[in-house]
Amino acid sequence: MRDFEYEAPASIAEAVRMLAGQNGAARPLAGGTDLIDQIRVGRHQPEVVVDLKKIPELNVLELSSAGLRLGAAVPAFEIYGHEGVAQAYAALVDSARIIGGIQIQSRASIGGNLCNSGPAADSTPSLIALGAVAVIVGPAGKREVAVEEFCTGPGKNVLKPGEFLLELKFPPRPPHSGSSYQRFIPRNEMDIAVVGVGASVVLDERGIKFVSARIGLGAVGPTPYFAAEASQLLAGQPVNEAMIEKAAAATRAIAKPIDDMRGTKEFRMHVTGVLARRVLEQAIARARQ
Repeated sequence: MRDFEYEAPASIAEAVRMLAGQNGAARPLAGGTDLIDQIRVGRHQPEVVVDLKKIPELNVLELSSAGLRLGAAVPAFEIYGHEGVAQAYAALVDSARIIGGIQIQSRASIGGNLCNSGPAADSTPSLIALGAVAVIVGPAGKREVAVEEFCTGPGKNVLKPGEFLLELKFPPRPPHSGSSYQRFIPRNEMDIAVVGVGASVVLDERGIKFVSARIGLGAVGPTPYFAAEASQLLAGQPVNEAMIEKAAAATRAIAKPIDDMRGTKEFRMHVTGVLARRVLEQAIARARQ
């Protein structure tokens, strides 16, 4: 591993100054579970690593009537350990529980997972399904980007030089809503999704019609996808097997997977439909609870 300087600012302004002052030679660190390994293998060669964990605003975990605020440095174990978050934002907790092992979850953050921008990231489909918005801060101030627009390519995203992710904002969960995330992996020793699907649904008071739905996909394209057409297809429709299957078929239609060591295109297309159906069924069951 090459040598680099380490900085740990205590304020947003200080972090922005450090990152912006390095002309692209600095990397922000939230948990470091991806970044440190990427530096070790030479994928990144920063002059300075800026540790953001000491900034209070990046450690916010706040659930209120206005929704959920999740600081970019909050580790995964704090998310699934929060009872209110587990009840209202179940898909997020589903993702947080399977990002690495227990040791990784004590460091790894959902914000860092998003900024790593891997096509197979386990958190991003859940963030899309739950309508999360990324709050970005940098030399020009703050801006907000919907999570489905955050990733621009494998390992690439909308962050500009000097910018970093401050927090993720989630809208409040309405009554009779539920969400779920599931993935398929080829074996327990390969902890990378072949396909990952997150879904969120809102049902009517009787639980027999969809009010709205959102479906997010991972590992079936160069970036995670929002399955907009499949999501819109369910709005106002009855909750039954036929509609769920139609949505699963529409979800398969937007998948653009590749052949690789984890699976073929044809297999991934099939699994996309299977998982879409399963997460919708689980989200519906949670909404009815």
